[in-house]
Amino acid sequence: MLFNSFEFAAFLPIVFLIYWFVVNKNLRAQNAFLLLASYVFYGWWDWRFLGLIAFSSFVDYFLGIALSEAKKDKKRKMLLMMSLLVNLGLLGTFKYFNFFVESFVDLFATSGIQLQPTTLHIILPVGISFYTFQSLSYSIDVYRKKLEPTRDIVAFLAYVSFFPQLVAGPIERATNLLPQFNKRREFDYGLAVDGMRQALWGLFKKVVVADNCAIYVNDIFANYSTLSGSELILGAVFFAFQIYCDFSGYSDMAIGIAKLFGFNLMTNFRYPYFSRDIAEFWRRWHISLSTWFRDYLYIPLGGSRVGFWKVIRNIFIIFVVSGFWHGANWTFIVWGALNALYFVPLFAFKLNRNNLSVVAKKSQLPNVKEILQIGLTFVLTCIAWVFFRAENVTLAFDYLSSIANLPFAPANYWFFNKFTIGVIIVLIIVEWRSRKLDHPFQVANLYRPIRWSVYLVMSYLIFNFIHYKSEFIYFQF
Repeated sequence: MLFNSFEFAAFLPIVFLIYWFVVNKNLRAQNAFLLLASYVFYGWWDWRFLGLIAFSSFVDYFLGIALSEAKKDKKRKMLLMMSLLVNLGLLGTFKYFNFFVESFVDLFATSGIQLQPTTLHIILPVGISFYTFQSLSYSIDVYRKKLEPTRDIVAFLAYVSFFPQLVAGPIERATNLLPQFNKRREFDYGLAVDGMRQALWGLFKKVVVADNCAIYVNDIFANYSTLSGSELILGAVFFAFQIYCDFSGYSDMAIGIAKLFGFNLMTNFRYPYFSRDIAEFWRRWHISLSTWFRDYLYIPLGGSRVGFWKVIRNIFIIFVVSGFWHGANWTFIVWGALNALYFVPLFAFKLNRNNLSVVAKKSQLPNVKEILQIGLTFVLTCIAWVFFRAENVTLAFDYLSSIANLPFAPANYWFFNKFTIGVIIVLIIVEWRSRKLDHPFQVANLYRPIRWSVYLVMSYLIFNFIHYKSEFIYFQF
């Protein structure tokens, strides 16, 4: 079920009304109802997916209890390994089996050996990468004794399958979200209104900005060999805004919808295109995944506490693994490695933590240095996004080389993309003015008639541009 679908427009108010007016007196009933609603939401794509998420959840629930009762380190390590094998095994089978088989066949083909591969004809379960990492973090935190395991199976199942963030994040830690299922929730009007504002902004970004950019991105990437260099640059820029507004739009909707039910989810994006270097960009982009890899992979590998070359190794590992997490394609691995190459010089010269505060924190506009830094970071990010968007690595290199080799004739797209370019400019202005907030409408201090006029204009544009089958990019991951 898509957030931008008519089914969800009917589903959400029904769930909201039952949650607050029928089962609101009993915490366990609320959790059970959220679990049921979440399974309906997830099963809407394919009911067969439910067995997978239920199996993964039950395994980690019982392993969590077993970890708390085990006294010997050897047994605790064995139990953690079981959780890793089950979760990563399922993820690997459904998402990466065919990739490894095909890569193995291609490797032998380079030596003239032709193999007959056997691949699995299976559907990739929606959001498997997200809920797998969410469930797995619970087992790891229980193993590390950072979290007491829950014995409330309903609360745990609801935590893993919580429908607002189930299929595309944020990837919530059990230390943050699970305790919220264990305490009584009462309707908070202020929190709910803030959630509706944030969800509206997220839907606007998805439907009005991302989906409009997608039309031209798809056309440009499909016909890149016939276009001018300036048009290819425009395609890369459009994709940068498409993927940002698509993914951060989903996150805003997820966080906003969760607030309607009394839950607070972690912030997943903090205006990443205002970053002054790649290190800052990755502190602001898909924060839940970046911090997941930091805490559960980078630090266990030694983080920055080991020798220089081992730190470089660790940096490449987390970026390449992060790329591979996104999909079974060499383009994602190259995208991750390229970001590692961007990051390493910053670390080598101890510049990776230079920009920890908000850009232009004490002024309305950035200075010349900040403008140049933001511009360079955006250009490097767009180059990397070409690999992320391309169907294969060869196409990505061809696309980038075409930008350098083709004449920079005036881009025809400029003449019939005025609306898309206009909403991107509006997006930049709005987000720049709200860069110190979690979302632009967090402090709605505009005069009420003006504020409601803005809401109505946004709603009108959403209604006019909504595409019923326009899925979110990150659903494929």
